[in-house]
Amino acid sequence: MEATVQRALPLKYPQYQKYRKAAPGLLVAATVAMAASFLSNSYGAPVMLFALLLGIAFNFLSEEGRCVEGIQAASTQVLQIGVALLGARITFAQIAELGILPVATLASAVVLTIVFGIVVARVMGLTTQFGILTGGSVAICGASAAMAISTALPKYDGAERDTIFTVVSVTTLSSIAMIVYPLLGAALGLDRTQAGVFLGTTIHDVAQVIGAGYSVSAQTGDAATIIKLARVALLVPVMLVLLAWFRSRGGTPQAGKLPVPAFLIAFPVLVAMNSADLLVEPVRAVLVDASRWCLVIAIAALGMKTNLKALAQVGHRAITLIVAETIFLALFVLAVIYFSA
Repeated sequence: MEATVQRALPLKYPQYQKYRKAAPGLLVAATVAMAASFLSNSYGAPVMLFALLLGIAFNFLSEEGRCVEGIQAASTQVLQIGVALLGARITFAQIAELGILPVATLASAVVLTIVFGIVVARVMGLTTQFGILTGGSVAICGASAAMAISTALPKYDGAERDTIFTVVSVTTLSSIAMIVYPLLGAALGLDRTQAGVFLGTTIHDVAQVIGAGYSVSAQTGDAATIIKLARVALLVPVMLVLLAWFRSRGGTPQAGKLPVPAFLIAFPVLVAMNSADLLVEPVRAVLVDASRWCLVIAIAALGMKTNLKALAQVGHRAITLIVAETIFLALFVLAVIYFSA
């Protein structure tokens, strides 16, 4: 009887078979994500890094077997859901409170860092796609931006290797910056608001921005968090520009066949709803938590798809590029703060 029902369901519900095949891989990715979260809470290291490392240990699951489809779904569809739900963290009022100069600095830093990444990548003999991927992840929001931007880039050999390399690199650099940048701000005599602008504009990942900001003061932490969330909001226009650019050049982005991927529509809609207080706090909290879990699950899935031998082939030039982008961003923001003081 049960076997008959299982055979009949796919005929009546075409998506049933697809979800059924993806279930094992999705469950494995979710299990790795939970383990990473436990380790992060226990030892204080970035959850994204733990998810990557644990995922890499299960690389064999992505090569063949029942988990392949689910791991692929976790690294694509689940990722897009996580990026969309980031909108529940941001309001237009938070962005407006920053004032003109910080917003202008933020927008300029994002654009210039991406352009810097493209130019330096070409000079170093690396691909334009890699320059955009690393520059965008450094300029916007670290691992989350790297994963989102990767969906806007045309498929090319080594795309997943480049994405996972970028995620590992920005996560590591963000953890270093969380410790070093508050000390640098104090050494340079930045006041609490200036320090918040500096930390929020230059540290890659949200968690590290919050940790660095509130380690200085509550005022610095608040300013850094708002700046950082404004950076996250810039992910949408950057993605739209990239999608339009690659389509105009005949490329086919991985995000899908729609002119604008659904997750890029959902993001500003959630920002607008959050700004209009249409999301009651329990609902907003659930969406924010769901976003975090989706991104951790997607990172775990990317880890499972990572071949360390292929990752090692990225080389020292790639490391030099992402470090150079990080330094460029920090120097640009410090120069603006210094000359506007």
